[in-house]
Amino acid sequence: MTASSETISKSEIAKTKRAQIRGLYKKSINKKIYFIFFLFILMIIFAGIAATLGSYEISFTEVYSIIFHCMFNNAETYEQYTVWELRLPRILLAILAGAGLGIAGTMMQGILRNPLAEPYTMGIASGAGFGASLVIILGIGAGYAGGYSRYALIASSFIFALVPAVVVLAIVLRRKPSPGVLVLAGISMLYIFSALTMLIQVPADPNAVKVAQFWAVGSLERASWLDIFPISLVLACCVPLLMWKTWDINILNAGDETAESIGVHVKRTRIFVMMVSAVLTAGVVCFVGAISFVGLIAPHICRMFIGADNRFLLPASALFGAVLLILADTIARTIAAPLVIPIGIVTAIICLRIPS
Repeated sequence: MTASSETISKSEIAKTKRAQIRGLYKKSINKKIYFIFFLFILMIIFAGIAATLGSYEISFTEVYSIIFHCMFNNAETYEQYTVWELRLPRILLAILAGAGLGIAGTMMQGILRNPLAEPYTMGIASGAGFGASLVIILGIGAGYAGGYSRYALIASSFIFALVPAVVVLAIVLRRKPSPGVLVLAGISMLYIFSALTMLIQVPADPNAVKVAQFWAVGSLERASWLDIFPISLVLACCVPLLMWKTWDINILNAGDETAESIGVHVKRTRIFVMMVSAVLTAGVVCFVGAISFVGLIAPHICRMFIGADNRFLLPASALFGAVLLILADTIARTIAAPLVIPIGIVTAIICLRIPS
């Protein structure tokens, strides 16, 4: 065999290997895209089923005809009012809240490289709970005794939800802590705000305490069209920024030193992603309460199917979180009707059952 024939043979082998690698990579990408598409279809199906169920059952065809009618006209009949004013805002709020919590959990786990990192364990949800309890118990913004302003509740829970994130960011700015230290700082904030919440509830009116506790576990009971726009705006602002950083988060999985050597500014990336994720979480929980486990379990389940590439994991976790909250809310309002169970209880039970 001549040298030229050996060279041709080696080049052909190299081309074959490259073609095989491209084929495997394309197959892997297609698998992730199919999984995301499957979750999207599942979300649409679950949303349709949720709109038909309730104390007043309505068929699929009636639901979609009502939605089409009410897009251009006001609700006129009882069925139209039930779907358009009561069920559809609740379903849309579940989709937006589940997507936001799933995205926030994915990014926090990515930047901290810790499987336990999520909005709840980082103290953001407990901070929001304290802010809400403060308004409910003190009756801030209300014009009558024993009441409170819902706008004051939203503003207070949003502000206090950002406090744990600011504390964690202050630790990042003052020193270069390990991801484990940041998670411990978040858990510390969780217990501090939980203790403060219980402290202000001790001398409070029992009825106000009951309302505060009901809000703290999360609920979509007061969902309305007025809530849809601000949450959509928060997602529209935060999600593109987080998607922009997904490649940097992928590199961070290889370690801080490796990421620095490649050109990723680790500290700046961590601060940016943590702050945007905190704003996203605060913008969700101030409307729906401190719903737990969604931001924890959604990334883990999706990671089992499509791996840890955040470019695909982020949208998959968003859709899975939306599906999970639609399912949980449907169970919460139908399993013991007319009693409505707080959605946070249902998500906790579902998520605890998933691993087993």
